Amino acid sequence: MPSQVGRHVAVVKGGISSEREVSLVTGAMCAEGLREAGYKVTEIDASFDLAQQLIELKPDAIFNALHGRWGEDGCVQGIFEWLQIPYSHSGVAASAMAMDKELTKSMVYQQASLPTATSQIISIKALKNGHPVPPPYVLKPINEGSSVGVSIVRQGDNPISSYKNQHYGKLMVENYVEGRELTVTVLDHQALTVTEIFADEWYDYSAKYQTGGSRHQMPADIPKELFNQCLRYAEKAHRSMGCRSLSRTDFRWDEKAGRDGLVLLETNTQPGMTPTSLSPEQAAHCGITFPQLCKQLIEDASCQR
Repeated sequence: MPSQVGRHVAVVKGGISSEREVSLVTGAMCAEGLREAGYKVTEIDASFDLAQQLIELKPDAIFNALHGRWGEDGCVQGIFEWLQIPYSHSGVAASAMAMDKELTKSMVYQQASLPTATSQIISIKALKNGHPVPPPYVLKPINEGSSVGVSIVRQGDNPISSYKNQHYGKLMVENYVEGRELTVTVLDHQALTVTEIFADEWYDYSAKYQTGGSRHQMPADIPKELFNQCLRYAEKAHRSMGCRSLSRTDFRWDEKAGRDGLVLLETNTQPGMTPTSLSPEQAAHCGITFPQLCKQLIEDASCQR
């Protein structure tokens, strides 16, 4: 994308997913960051008339600040492609692949020889029959983000209790990996650093976005060999999935098993950009200010991503 002087950017935020509130915060912060970087910015709360709004606005580029279904699963990216308006972050195929946890594992991680926890796919109805595998294990919708709908099921828990009123369709049952929570941001194919995440229970939606919900140690205090392995794995996941601009890959590490205890959980193509989010924090650690980060993402905007 050409120089920012006089360029008009539409920041698309909000939307209709379960992560709407987080997206509104991400969008507002990124809009301010882009203004500080010198762009003309219009904020759009995405609704069913999004295409018409964009046609009337005629922006030079779109900063995609949406989270969750319809915003980071290839759907809205398809609209941007149809309208031929350059947009930020990953394209249709990579977004759809990363949002589907089953495809991420079978079509990307396993093909790229990236380690994962053992898992299987079941329906919510199957939970009525009891535990699908011996506890503890993790239940997660295959196409939600920000830990929405994720439950850790332990001995004595009723697995159906978390899902009796939900309509997620298929669920992934994943073996619970004891140990430490790690994450790596990749910016323009370059891994930034490794952060270790500490939360009172586990890194759920509240821990991600509530002030004080979690504590981050950056860089993570882990063996250098494992640190570098996390960087390599995150870059390989980013590259193998066809991601653009920015992604964040989350890990679990059972230190009792050494290098063999490291597994990838998922890769996020639209990492949060809120005050408690990990990717802007890692960028700042590497000397990239928030306005610079927003500028870098929009300068990479294009179609056919």
